[in-house]
Parts: sequence; structure tokens; C-alpha cells
Amino acid sequence: MKVSREVKTAILVLAGIAFCIYLFTYLKGEDLFDNSNTYYTEFDYNALSMSSPVTIKGNKIGKIEEIKYDFDSGKTRISFTVTPELKFSKNSIVRLYQDGLMGGNALSIVEANDGVTAKSGDFIKSEVKPGMISSLEKNFSGISEDLGTTLRSSDTLLTNLNALVIDESDDGLKQTIAELNATLKSFKNVAFKANSLISDNDEKIASVLENFDKTSAELAILIKDLNDANLSNTVKNLDEMVLKLNQLATGLAAGEGSIGKLLKDDALYDNLENASKELQLLLLDIKLHPARYRRILSKREIPYEEPTQEELNNN
Repeated sequence: MKVSREVKTAILVLAGIAFCIYLFTYLKGEDLFDNSNTYYTEFDYNALSMSSPVTIKGNKIGKIEEIKYDFDSGKTRISFTVTPELKFSKNSIVRLYQDGLMGGNALSIVEANDGVTAKSGDFIKSEVKPGMISSLEKNFSGISEDLGTTLRSSDTLLTNLNALVIDESDDGLKQTIAELNATLKSFKNVAFKANSLISDNDEKIASVLENFDKTSAELAILIKDLNDANLSNTVKNLDEMVLKLNQLATGLAAGEGSIGKLLKDDALYDNLENASKELQLLLLDIKLHPARYRRILSKREIPYEEPTQEELNNN
């Protein structure tokens, strides 16, 4: 299908008109394809402009769309838009606040967080927050009084200082300067003596510094030798040996092994003690009656006799 020249011309004209309309609205700060939500509020007076931002917690989320004076109520009606992603309560407050020291104002949404979500076209209550300049104007009288008191105190201080400078008495500035001069002279003498002391002991100080350098070098060598000697392995082996000793002590305490049984078994200890006593008596009897144990050479048997207490004490 062939399109005629007249149809093409009409399409181009309509496209140009649409583009001009879109460009005009864009330059005015409006967007034909903007899907932002629109809300309304009002103030007793107008302190906003079409470029004033709408913020929440310091973040810009919208702008002023229309400022219109309502002749019936005598108030300024404000229409503003915010991004559709923002969900806030219908009972929130739109606060007018000062955006900077140059007098710029803006709107801030103070959320109520009560679960009643505002819808596009709702009316939101408003309030006015005093700006920084207004606060300074209210406090300017107090600042002026404090500044005047400070200036009067400074004037009194300068007057007393001037009197001190022109004082001709012994308690005046001349005596203070003289004492300061004497102090400086004493300090100069001390510094001179310290300098002389350092000069006289220059060789000793150099020797001390040299010895310190040697000691530092030897200490570095010692540390290097310790590192080369695998001190960490030695400490590790020592830890293993202590662990084994702990295990051995634990086994002995639990009665494991011969030594453990000897430590824990009272009957075995008593038997060993009795055997030791009998062996002691046998040795004593051999010492007292050696002829009794010569049965190999003699057929006569000598009966055993208990040793007396005196013999036990003597041996």
C-alpha cells in the first residue's frame, strides 16, 4: 500500500506538534509520562516556589507542582508529587522548613507510621518549622548583650595592663622583667655547664654508645642462633615429655602397672613390708648364729631362737 504525500506531511506535522508540547512541558519541569502520585496541603502564607523540593529524612522524593491561592479560605493551596515507590501514612505531617541560609524553603514529609496508607489525591496536614535565620533574629538581642559584656571586660583588662606597664614602683613590670632576666641568665649558666659536661665526657659517651651498639649486635646474633637452633622444636618436645609425664602420673594414681599397684594395693604393701622384716630377722640371725647355717658340714641341727630385744636394739 502506497502512502500519499499528504498523509506523510500530516504525520510529520502532528509529530512535530507533539514533540513541541513535550519539550515545553519538560522545560517547565513537568513530565507528560510521569506516573508520580499527587497530594495536596495548604499554609497560611506562601513561602515556596515551583522549584522547591519535597523531601523525606533529607532525601528528595518529589517536587512542587502547583501553588494556588484559595480566595474562599484565604490560604495557599499546594499541590506536590512524590515518587510512587514511597508509601506513607495519610495522617503524616507536611512540614515547611528552611532549606539553607540563603532563604530557600522546602517541604518535608514527617511519617506517622500508623498503617493508614495515603492515596494519590489525599489532603495532608501541614505545619511550619522556624528556620535558622528566624532563630538567630530572636536570639540576636541576647547575643548583643553578651557581646557588650565581653567588650567591657576586655576594656577593663586593657586598662589594668596599661597601668601595669606604666607602674614605676618596685612591684611593677620592671621588677617582673628583672626577675625574668635573672631566670634566663640562670638557665643560660645551666645550659653552659651541661654543654661543658658533655664536652668533657665526649669520649666516655662515645664509648658507651659504641658498647651499646656492640651489645645490640651480639643480642641480634644470639636471637639468630636461637632461631637456627630450632628452639620451637625443643619447646615442642618438652611439651610432649611433660604430657607423657602427666599421663604416667595419671596411670600411677589410677593404680596401673606394678608401681601403680604398689601405690594403690595396701595388701601388697603390707606383704612387702612383712617380707622385708622377715628378711631383716633372717640376716640378723645369720649374723648372731652363723653356726646354725653350717648344716652342710655338720649333721647337728641347731634350732631357731627368737632374738632378744637387746640384740635387736644393738643391731
